[in-house]
Amino acid sequence: MDRREFLAGAGSAAAAASTSQAYAKFRGGAFLDHAVPGVGLTVSGSPRELRLHFDLGVIAALSSVQVITSAGAAIPVSKPVNDPSDPQTVIVNLGRALGSGTYKVSWHMISINQRPTSGTFLFTVS
Repeated sequence: MDRREFLAGAGSAAAAASTSQAYAKFRGGAFLDHAVPGVGLTVSGSPRELRLHFDLGVIAALSSVQVITSAGAAIPVSKPVNDPSDPQTVIVNLGRALGSGTYKVSWHMISINQRPTSGTFLFTVS
């Protein structure tokens, strides 16, 4: 490989990295990376809070989280707040203990690039 081929390859790699960074910045809302309690998992005993971990920072003050029982009743929750040490994590305190059953978490977030995103997941308390 001569110097011109090397420089052309390096330039292509730099352009790809730059495009990837731009895509990450402007692609849209944050994606849920994981949650506690875990998505689709069963926990023993009632959790006191939910922690939603995203792949991009979110603005908790402009966001909402709902927890619904399998019978359709809403569980009272606190306003979402960002974890003080991690802007990609949102914490919601549960207003009461959860009995055995399956719960649906619905979330609507605004990412730091001001794009909305939403989703749902289930978890079960044994």
